[in-house]
Amino acid sequence: MKKRTLAREFALQILYQIDICHEGCEEVLKKFWQAKADEEIEEEVKLFSADLVKGTVDNLAAIDEKITQFATNWQLERMAFVDRNILRLGVFELAFRPDIPPKVTINEAVELAKKFSGKEAGKFVNGILDKIKIEIKK
Repeated sequence: MKKRTLAREFALQILYQIDICHEGCEEVLKKFWQAKADEEIEEEVKLFSADLVKGTVDNLAAIDEKITQFATNWQLERMAFVDRNILRLGVFELAFRPDIPPKVTINEAVELAKKFSGKEAGKFVNGILDKIKIEIKK
């Protein structure tokens, strides 16, 4: 698995934990990496995961506003926790990480949805992120 793909999987798991447990970002990051201490995870993967998580958490209000704007007929708090956090991660990359091509961001988010969520989640995530990408490009 590619390093950044793995880092995004970890970032999603960390964001999910923050969302479910309502704990602080730093505390969850610390616990997450402690739980993975026996695995040989490259520092580059940990750093990219942490950057994604911290960036998403730091910009959460703007990210959630964007998702709410484009997720027609869906209330953010009623979305599945996994789907909501995949979208948050994707919107963070689209809006705040110009170094990552939008096509890569959307493809990675769709793959996360296919792996960690329900059967239709990939289409759901793709539809919303594609609309947001178009709006951000304007």
